[in-house]
Amino acid sequence: MADIPVLTIDGPSGSGKGTIAQMIARELGWHYLDSGAIYRVLAFASLKHQIPASDEKSLVQLAQTLDLQFHLDDDGLSVLLEGEEVSQQIRTEKAGNAASKVAAIPAVRAALLQRQRDFCQLPGLVTDGRDMGTVVFPDAPFKVFLTASAEERALRRYKQLKEKGIESNLSDLIAEISERDKRDSERKVAPLLPATDALILDSTELGITAVYEKVRSYCAI
Repeated sequence: MADIPVLTIDGPSGSGKGTIAQMIARELGWHYLDSGAIYRVLAFASLKHQIPASDEKSLVQLAQTLDLQFHLDDDGLSVLLEGEEVSQQIRTEKAGNAASKVAAIPAVRAALLQRQRDFCQLPGLVTDGRDMGTVVFPDAPFKVFLTASAEERALRRYKQLKEKGIESNLSDLIAEISERDKRDSERKVAPLLPATDALILDSTELGITAVYEKVRSYCAI
């Protein structure tokens, strides 16, 4: 792993980290890891298999055997759980909140740690999440922490859902995102915070192109 370049992009939900990470992974031809999707899929799978969040032992076993695949192409990221396309099902705020609760369980995070590190393969890896630069890939040569106000992130999510014909309430989205931010930043294990050596970018007033150019310039690969 020491010889494989890694770019980590951490930040809260809706900051744009996934979009930027995928853009750079495509350009460089590197592998891509959406760590948040792993937790979202695990939460979705636990519901599918009727495993309550209180059953830590079963959740850990599920995490260790999770049948998960990522496919990144020009059309976007496809997420497969047990061979089933679940990309849309795991992107709801409800799924995100469920994932946040599952991710707060230390034993679950430990079970998924090596699975995430296994994505580190030549020619390189771009990964986004909440603890990629602090816990999963602490020695990564390139680290970015991307953030934005809760109001702006909720508005972005609201527009995305509207484009997909999904009804949502902006006030509810702001509340859900704020709740998740608080839980993620205050959890005892791998809290949401920037690595000490990360480039910190606030995208509240920046478009995707501007953020991409700043991150790409920082990497200089």
